[in-house]
Amino acid sequence: MQVQVNNQTIELVEGDITEQEVGAIVNAANSQLAGGGGVDGAIHRKGGPTIMAETRVKYPRGCPTGSAVISSAGNLKAHFVIHAVGPVWGTGDEEAKLSAAIAGSLKVADELGLESISFPAISTGIFGFPKELAAQVILAAVRDHFTRNVSKINLIRLVIYDTATLTAFQKAWSNFPKS
Repeated sequence: MQVQVNNQTIELVEGDITEQEVGAIVNAANSQLAGGGGVDGAIHRKGGPTIMAETRVKYPRGCPTGSAVISSAGNLKAHFVIHAVGPVWGTGDEEAKLSAAIAGSLKVADELGLESISFPAISTGIFGFPKELAAQVILAAVRDHFTRNVSKINLIRLVIYDTATLTAFQKAWSNFPKS
């Protein structure tokens, strides 16, 4: 599925984010940048130990919820990993924090002059954010970035790994403005 917003492309695909050949993939990180399961674990396993070593040196205090930081991509096909910390469901102000994590990731990508970026369904795994609501928030944040900012990013790809999350994103996508 694909839509154009201000001559920029937003795609929704099923797949493995660690296989994306883009400027940056976004990691659904925890605030300690300590690695973990799900997307975070997959990125660290496939990317190798250099990603964790770099984040420990550059960000010894981690990264606050709703923020994003950058590292190299190790053995991944992407050039960089942007570590975005989404909220744990039930901690308060979750929608705003998730939107801020997406916006922060896009800001980092813009600062690097990247042309493409891939996002997972941040916070929908162990953090428990309801999938359909997360899909709506993520799509709105992406669209907002393209309508409010001058950006070199010409492709934002939402890469969804599991069927339940993909179904939620497809439902949100069907209500997404197409122009």
